[in-house]
Amino acid sequence: MSIRCFLELSYEGTAYHGWQRQPDSISVQQVLEERLSNLLGRKTIVVGCGRTDTGVHASSYFAHFEWSGEFGPRFSDWDQGCWKLNGMLPSDIGVRRIFEVGEKDHARFSASERAYTYWVHTDKDPFLQGRSTRVYESLDFDSMNAAAELLVFRGEFDAFQKTGGGQKTTLCDVRHAGWTRIEHHRLRFDISADRFLRNMVRAIVGTLLEIGKGRMTPDAMADVIASKDRGRAGTSAPACGLYLSRVDYPFLV
Repeated sequence: MSIRCFLELSYEGTAYHGWQRQPDSISVQQVLEERLSNLLGRKTIVVGCGRTDTGVHASSYFAHFEWSGEFGPRFSDWDQGCWKLNGMLPSDIGVRRIFEVGEKDHARFSASERAYTYWVHTDKDPFLQGRSTRVYESLDFDSMNAAAELLVFRGEFDAFQKTGGGQKTTLCDVRHAGWTRIEHHRLRFDISADRFLRNMVRAIVGTLLEIGKGRMTPDAMADVIASKDRGRAGTSAPACGLYLSRVDYPFLV
């Protein structure tokens, strides 16, 4: 009898072609599966809570796998197993914890809410290279927040879906969207929803940055949404500023 286990992890995505396995490129899923298989002594498939694109990071990500349910000489409990797994993983992937869940608990389908964070900086900062997007123009903070408020609703978000995304529905329930100024040169955008379409957050941020630069008015966001036309939205913001920052499950406090 197998037992389902969850992993909570984080990763710096610069070196990877996203979470999902690729035929000819390295991915986070591939590396995690290989190291976990070595730890458990058998081939182990890991199911993630969702995709992230090439170069996108995750400060909180969940995945699940099936386990035989027997501790032994390899490790005596999950605290020790987690410690050993981290020793096998590269420095840009870290597992916070491993824990047992119910047989029907699913990393992707059981999630009740997801949140993304996007970081922007306007001054040159070598310590943010690859982990935040530099914008070379001044940004109208209030206009971007006014436009972000128009994103909070339950409806169709076709205008922010990557062409050929293939989702059966574009219906999303966006529950929060807003900008916070962290320092004079650093801004953070946070957005949460029950689900996200492929490339949706980067397309939204790209549109908000156009508004912040004065190339679109805040009210134009409503027109973009109503159009359901990806061509009306802004260019997708770079991957390096995007982080999957939170995934909620009903069975986790």
